[in-house]
Amino acid sequence: MQTEMRVNWFPGHMAKTRRILTERIRLVDAVIEVADARLPKSSRNPDLAKLARDKASALILNKADLADAQETDRWVSFYNKIYNKTTPCIAYDSAHGKVSPLLAVIDTIAKPIVERYKSRGMAKTVRVMVTGIPNVGKSTLINRLAGKMIAQAEDRPGVTRATRWIKISDYLELLDTPGMLMPKIEDTAAGKRLAYVGTIKDGILETEELAEYLLRDLMNLVPSAVLERYHLPSHYADSPSLLELAAIGRGFLLSGGRLNLERAAAVVLDEFRAGVLGRVTLEKAEL
Repeated sequence: MQTEMRVNWFPGHMAKTRRILTERIRLVDAVIEVADARLPKSSRNPDLAKLARDKASALILNKADLADAQETDRWVSFYNKIYNKTTPCIAYDSAHGKVSPLLAVIDTIAKPIVERYKSRGMAKTVRVMVTGIPNVGKSTLINRLAGKMIAQAEDRPGVTRATRWIKISDYLELLDTPGMLMPKIEDTAAGKRLAYVGTIKDGILETEELAEYLLRDLMNLVPSAVLERYHLPSHYADSPSLLELAAIGRGFLLSGGRLNLERAAAVVLDEFRAGVLGRVTLEKAEL
């Protein structure tokens, strides 16, 4: 098992995505940045904030149903404090949440624009760009606002490849955009966490190594859930490989009694991403 996992991944289409966003942002009135509530810091690309610096903006901590509720509240308070209401932040569950909180945030950031046009006797259609790194749920959020499946959404990174205008009402249009990853991930721990939640495609990194790191991190966060789910023995701390113990505990065996570590790694990652181990936030709020 390697002691360090390096994550330096910036495929060619990410550079193209940056060029597209730079061009399209001139066409919008406001920007909604979508981040993963399980990774409120690492799932934000600083380049996106730079691109949107002259636009009204909001931050949505999405997939809040998969994150620890108290920790999410702390992160929302943290961001609202540092932005001092200039960039409102809310937690959201785009798979099940009501539309009203999203519309309220859009109304908040768009109000000065709408009122400026209203003073001139004009009704303004607000155009909002939805941005974020891959796999934070941008398309699912847009579908929730639209009330139907319009934007393509899948639980894997890199599905949205092109920008697309989506009409929500007579006075609101959204621009769906491809996810844009950072050119380089300097923080190794942050890189691993992004891989845990599926931002970085499986196959780019060694899956078994990644699952081992995830199990060890989860043992610090939700040990009881891990012990119960994978039937780990009480002396797990003495083992050089939690993944091997999980494979044994779940009975993932090949012919001859060999451990099926490939299957064990896939199950560990899939179950974490689906919230089977409970609501987990991988980063503590910076209070």
